[in-house]
Amino acid sequence: MSTNAATVEELRWKKFPVLDNGFVCLVDVMGDDAAVVQAARVSYGQGTRSVSDDRALIRYLMRHRHTTPFEMAEVKFLVRVPMDCWRQWIRHRTASVNEMSTRYSIAIDAAQTTKPDQWRRQAAANRQGSEGSLDSETGRWLTAEEAELQQQARRVYQRRIEAGVAREQARKDLPLSTYTEAYWKIDLHNLLHFLELRMDVHAQWEIRQYARTIGEQIVQPLFPLIWEAFLDYRVEALVLTRLERGVIARLAAAGNLPADEAQFLAAQDPAWAGLPHSRERDECREKLLRLGLMRE
Repeated sequence: MSTNAATVEELRWKKFPVLDNGFVCLVDVMGDDAAVVQAARVSYGQGTRSVSDDRALIRYLMRHRHTTPFEMAEVKFLVRVPMDCWRQWIRHRTASVNEMSTRYSIAIDAAQTTKPDQWRRQAAANRQGSEGSLDSETGRWLTAEEAELQQQARRVYQRRIEAGVAREQARKDLPLSTYTEAYWKIDLHNLLHFLELRMDVHAQWEIRQYARTIGEQIVQPLFPLIWEAFLDYRVEALVLTRLERGVIARLAAAGNLPADEAQFLAAQDPAWAGLPHSRERDECREKLLRLGLMRE
């Protein structure tokens, strides 16, 4: 048995827990690092070469965003995920999906719960994000209310089923915290795109846990060379826009590297100047801090 085949057999149907009642597991996979390399070399009529040659080619493909070779590999998962998190997940429309239907089956008797120290505050500058946590006292009554609400919703649902109400109607008041299950099959290129977006610190915390588990526990061992390149050139990479390059050039010309806040604001793009709030300016500042071109 090849190394990759042994890895697949070790991972297949192994449930990696996520959140309090969710999981992800590998169902099947087509392809590996060598399959992507082989697809890239098809015009030469050659198979794979040495591992070092394969690594260099994979890194070139990832660095220059050649996508088609990565589409030659596919991965199928079984996932259990809260419905509100699944709504974000399913927006990635390049996958084949078969979700459990509560028209035909009884809904899963599990809902995601929130610990008292896990309630997050709404971000002040980002309408779709969160920052910081609520105090422990508030968290305790929020968690107690959550448990009461989920239990009541389940009791109502179960009574409807027992009374003979159609499953398609009985389900309508189940909370979005209810878990669902689905088969999710996707090619490697689009899977990496999903992971790049959903592993990002700006993604919702819950879906980040799923993305990290898929990436680190399943994709990494199946595609080690591709995963290495993905981290180097996508996850840990930093893209500079034309406006941001202009800021750096002006700071360098003035001899103000690393810059302080006043110097940064003096060198900012004219389009940002005078704006009380600018997300683009904030993103530029964050990148300069990461690069060591600004002082804290």
